[in-house]
Amino acid sequence: MGRVVRYSKIVFAQTIHRKGTTCNLSPAYSRAVSSNVAASTLTSNSVQLLGKTYPRDDFSNVTNKILSKVGKSLHNQTHHPLWLIKERVKDHFYKQYIGRFGTPLFSVYDHLSPVVTVEENFDRLLIPQDHSSRKKGDNYYLNSTYMLRAHTSAHQWDMMHSGLDAFLVVGDVYRRDQIDYTHYPVFHQLEGLRLFSNHELFSNIQDGSSFQLFEQGHRTAHKQETHTMEAVRLVEFNLKQVLTKLITHLFGDGLEIRWVDCYFPFTHPSFEMEINFQGEWMEVLGCGVMEQQLAGHRGGVGWATGLGRGEEWAQGQGGTPAPGTSHPTAELSPRAPPQQNTQSWVGGPLKLGSKAQREPARHSELAGRGPGGTC
Repeated sequence: MGRVVRYSKIVFAQTIHRKGTTCNLSPAYSRAVSSNVAASTLTSNSVQLLGKTYPRDDFSNVTNKILSKVGKSLHNQTHHPLWLIKERVKDHFYKQYIGRFGTPLFSVYDHLSPVVTVEENFDRLLIPQDHSSRKKGDNYYLNSTYMLRAHTSAHQWDMMHSGLDAFLVVGDVYRRDQIDYTHYPVFHQLEGLRLFSNHELFSNIQDGSSFQLFEQGHRTAHKQETHTMEAVRLVEFNLKQVLTKLITHLFGDGLEIRWVDCYFPFTHPSFEMEINFQGEWMEVLGCGVMEQQLAGHRGGVGWATGLGRGEEWAQGQGGTPAPGTSHPTAELSPRAPPQQNTQSWVGGPLKLGSKAQREPARHSELAGRGPGGTC
């Protein structure tokens, strides 16, 4: 499906930093990966993974090779390139967005189990039953009920309905792919979500008390049927502002970006961010105004975004493929920290590499091969 492009070009401004406070994240989910390498066993009748046993059926297609990757938590290994990029994103959100009690507005979850239900991975995100992204050939199924998550969005519904309204999820995801320079069946993603109440969205707007989040209207190319235009405009503005600041923090000032209209089942309107790199436009993330059906009884209006593949971003930190591999999405080798000035080592701008290296790779958590992306 061809893309409809809206050329909204922006030159990034200087990122503003404030002194942040590190919060103690509550263990909201018991299905956390607690060990660096989890024991797994694959037999003719069952799959044993992360301390649980899953009976095999006609849907089971996960292999011992893939099971051996589960639980390594490369993104949580100190000084690993994936850990570096995760920490830079966390540091940015903790310092930039402060809640009313002086603690970070966004909570971060990076230990959630990669084993999810098919319902969590697809149905709760409004992905149709006949969508091609559900195919066995594209996913790793433990059985017809459980699978290895194909995207970090699989946690979105549960976390939102547990009461969270601003959070990031970082984790390993699994898709059946032919291994080449830009594809590997295990990679990493970062998911973000922000939900606004009527007061939060309109309190700083002149005559904001007269505006509402919802109406009984019609779906158009620019809004959902239940959203007012004022609400959508403000959510979209906040979303793009947040992501612009993040990309500035990671890549430095002076990048030219544009927003591309796109389609995803769980957001509307939906966008991709592209940056101009060596004269070519390169996609870096997908995002959009969350479908109101996902919020359910929570109420409020919000946005969702996804960044991935993390391996490609992590290489900008100087990570190199593990010995014996030649593709950037393989396991990256950790870097030993320098003797001094560790902060500047972690905080420098990412380098994208050569155009030839980057050109084949167009992956986003919400786009491309991701469930529902038809951009």
